[in-house]
Amino acid sequence: MMGTLSLSDFKEVRIPAPWGHISGRWYGNRTERPILAIHGWLDNLGTFDRLIPLLPDYIGVLCIDLPGHGRSSRLQPGIHYGVDEYVLIIPRVMKEYGWSKVSLMGHSLGGILSFMYTALAPHTVDMVISLDILLPTNIAPNVAIAQLSQGIEKHLVEEDRQVQSNLHEPPSYTLSQLTKVLAKGSFNSVAPEFAKHLLHRQVQKSQLYPDKFYFSRDGRVKYYNTSRMDPGLAEEMTKRIGKKPYLIIKGSESSFVGPKVEKPLAILRQNNPHFEFYEVEGGTHHVHLHAAEECARYIVPFIRHHRPPALTSWSLSGREQQLSAEEKRRQQEIFFKRIKNKRSKL
Repeated sequence: MMGTLSLSDFKEVRIPAPWGHISGRWYGNRTERPILAIHGWLDNLGTFDRLIPLLPDYIGVLCIDLPGHGRSSRLQPGIHYGVDEYVLIIPRVMKEYGWSKVSLMGHSLGGILSFMYTALAPHTVDMVISLDILLPTNIAPNVAIAQLSQGIEKHLVEEDRQVQSNLHEPPSYTLSQLTKVLAKGSFNSVAPEFAKHLLHRQVQKSQLYPDKFYFSRDGRVKYYNTSRMDPGLAEEMTKRIGKKPYLIIKGSESSFVGPKVEKPLAILRQNNPHFEFYEVEGGTHHVHLHAAEECARYIVPFIRHHRPPALTSWSLSGREQQLSAEEKRRQQEIFFKRIKNKRSKL
């Protein structure tokens, strides 16, 4: 009988990069290629905390922190964060582990990166799970101009602030205050009771005030380049996905999968027999955090169908495989000791 992943069974990983490293946690089975899970904007890998324990344990899940988020390195001073640059994280992780293919699960920004990479390199993707997102949509020209101009100004202000924070500790807050800031910043998509899953990787304890903490993420990510897509480009990229297994789960209370993606959704429905779309009633934009059990109801059979257990893990859970490997090593040690003893007697 197959079980589910354990949130306590993980290995911390640090994937080298030219600017430092990409931090991650590899949950469960580490003998086979896992699902690569990518969080949303201003979040971190903790966003999957409630979903991980509901997924089948025969396949691992590698959750990463994007640069500037969680415990991953920040980009060098003077560098601007952008969606196009973030897409490169996927092939970088693949190269590190020698994967020729990748299975992707992404929320929000992570889902956008999954869509873009799949459309650009469909031959290297075997499955996509997208949580409350499909692709970056267009916005009104006046809104786009205002965002870009504000981003330029704020980015430079943030660079100056970081220079000061190297000399002085940033403003600090109690965990209760940070929980409220997080809920407000997510437009209440992250309920206060779930904020802890995101806070534990993006705050540091104050050295000045014992009961206070400050945000440790790179403030520049707040003003990243969102890479809007005009409808023509969005439709052409959607067509490139072809028949790749693609699952979208939408929160009913969220507008991220709305009228602007109707045509791309229609293309997936028409061209892709392996496309699945579900809406979770009452789900917010963080639908996987807010309604993990409902999401798992659709995700688990999707994984089992498109990434079924390999022969090496058909009857063994991740923990059982580990024990089996340990037992094998122990038997080998006994065998070689016996050989050595026989030789010594001769």
